[in-house]
Amino acid sequence: MRLPFSDALFTNARPTVMRWSRLMARVFHFCAAVCPAVLVLWLMDVRDAGMIRTYLLLALSAGVLTLLVFAAFGLYGRKLFSNRLLLRATVVAWSAGFGLVLLLHTLFHLIAYLPVKMAMLWYATTLLLLVVGRLLMLAFFQRRMRQGDFVGRSVIVGATENGGRLARHMQQNAEIACGLLGFIDDRSPERIAPNLRPQLIGNFTMLERLIRNNEVDQVLMALPAAAEGRNRHYVELLRKMPVQVFLVPEMQAFNFALPRVANISDVPMLVVSEPPLKGWAPAYKRAEDIVLAGLALVLLAPLMLAVAVAIKLDSRGPVLFRQRRYGYNQQLIEVYKFRSMYHHQRDMDARTQTRADDPRVTRVGRLIRRTSIDELPQLFNVLGGSMSLVGPRPHATATKAADILFEEAVADYVARHKVKPGITGLAQVHGYRGETDTVEKLQKRVEYDLAYIENWSLGLDAFILLRTLPAVLSMKAAY
Repeated sequence: MRLPFSDALFTNARPTVMRWSRLMARVFHFCAAVCPAVLVLWLMDVRDAGMIRTYLLLALSAGVLTLLVFAAFGLYGRKLFSNRLLLRATVVAWSAGFGLVLLLHTLFHLIAYLPVKMAMLWYATTLLLLVVGRLLMLAFFQRRMRQGDFVGRSVIVGATENGGRLARHMQQNAEIACGLLGFIDDRSPERIAPNLRPQLIGNFTMLERLIRNNEVDQVLMALPAAAEGRNRHYVELLRKMPVQVFLVPEMQAFNFALPRVANISDVPMLVVSEPPLKGWAPAYKRAEDIVLAGLALVLLAPLMLAVAVAIKLDSRGPVLFRQRRYGYNQQLIEVYKFRSMYHHQRDMDARTQTRADDPRVTRVGRLIRRTSIDELPQLFNVLGGSMSLVGPRPHATATKAADILFEEAVADYVARHKVKPGITGLAQVHGYRGETDTVEKLQKRVEYDLAYIENWSLGLDAFILLRTLPAVLSMKAAY
């Protein structure tokens, strides 16, 4: 019987191939770190033999440190054989390695002088080589997989509904480290779903023969959890054979789980949800808020003072308007704004959204609302910690879209409160600011808000802040 992939490139030597692949990756990374340093040495036209030796010593140190840092980042593990670009990990790992090289140079004065331009050329050239090398590796993987070649060959024990889901997932996310041969099942073909029969290899006796012939590297157990006796029987038999065995969880769980497993009391569990800002991220974001909000208040103080005077001269009432809105974790917070409505017509719960030519809005109010200047006092909210510069916009307790409360109109609306609300956000810079009179507009706002939460980074915050001014100057949808 001829099996798919049985004459693969890596037949009979899977562990050796993986070891050689990792070795070749290390050799390439070492050369990528060292060779640009030699180029820099040539461009600097160094002729002194002693200086050449010290420059080469620094270059070799860079190669060794690169290997150590890349190993610490796990880039020689299974990630190496994945389809992921690993661009961010590569940039961070090489930056860390190069930083250690410069630290080593500074501490021990290996060379008398390394021009900044030459150092940047070295850094950029190595980074380019590393990225191009990864792209070439991925192209090679894709070519070999199209030809049916895989480092690891897998079979699924159990042509079940769960096994079918696993097979579809593996085929849609094919990796060079794991090629699927088919299913093993002791039941008669008539008892197996018609769509899985073409991929049926045979029974457990056939699986044992394949393992003995070195034609299978991984066995994925996808029998129902209720079939405890069969699972135990097959596992006991497979443990006596030179093959990796994995117990497959219910694939349905991955429809709502994150791609991560955590150990709780030594029990592996799928992570279904977690706070969006982890580790040092809350501290970074808080530092960003304090520094930028403080700077903005200093720079905008004259404008805010002028607006306060204009409001006081235009109509009776306080300069500031305080409104209770939902903040982080759906806790009520008091949000500050410049008053833009006549005081006796103020809407404390925002039961009626402001519309074009709204008679409740003052003359000064129309200007500061269209330019979002009325939001500037929220910088004090940011410094106080109840808001952030960037985040989902906070809405008042009674705000409605098409006469439906926001939290009732969109099922995922409450998920916006997993982070602090912001003065500006991803939805606002994409044109969703001002009146939200339809459920469709609200849905788009929520989609952008959740995308921000899931993909937060300081870079994304910077992008939104830079895009905020053009979005405000467009003066669209704000009344």
